[in-house]
Amino acid sequence: MTMPLPPTTTIARLTADDMDRHLDDLCRVLIDSVEDGAAISFMSPLSQEAAAAFWSDSVRPDVARGDRLLLGAVQDGRLIGTVQLVLAMPPNQPHRGEISKMIVHPEGRRLGLGTALMQAALRAAKDAGKTIVTLDTRSGDVSEGLYRRVGFEVAGTIPDYAFDPDGIQRHATTYMYRYV
Repeated sequence: MTMPLPPTTTIARLTADDMDRHLDDLCRVLIDSVEDGAAISFMSPLSQEAAAAFWSDSVRPDVARGDRLLLGAVQDGRLIGTVQLVLAMPPNQPHRGEISKMIVHPEGRRLGLGTALMQAALRAAKDAGKTIVTLDTRSGDVSEGLYRRVGFEVAGTIPDYAFDPDGIQRHATTYMYRYV
């Protein structure tokens, strides 16, 4: 069962122009999540400049081309969570989409935002003609439970895959998939 979102929260597809308007919020969500220990490819401390470069230089061009969708949870006019759906796949995988960087600000967690973002991403994948969606997550992370609740299944685990944001501990990564 899905928790209803707080009444002032919406899930919206963000354009490249929306990203420009929400850049400070995008950076805040990313930086604060990394500081809180989220395993989303970045090391702590994450600078404002590095966060801005990620959104502006790595994600924005793909969103502008339509190769990647960026969905955002917006509460009272502020962006507090995102998920990306990568649509541009290799030629032999046109039927597959990939979830990337499902991030909810630490203050916005446990409100149903992650579930709402994932459900919106899965609908967008289906609308884009995808039949299977994949993702990877830190093994045992709270996000793994979220992904299972929205129907993802474990494909396999790789030990010692990446460092935690503190740069000290390495963690395993679990690959998951779901048909849409």
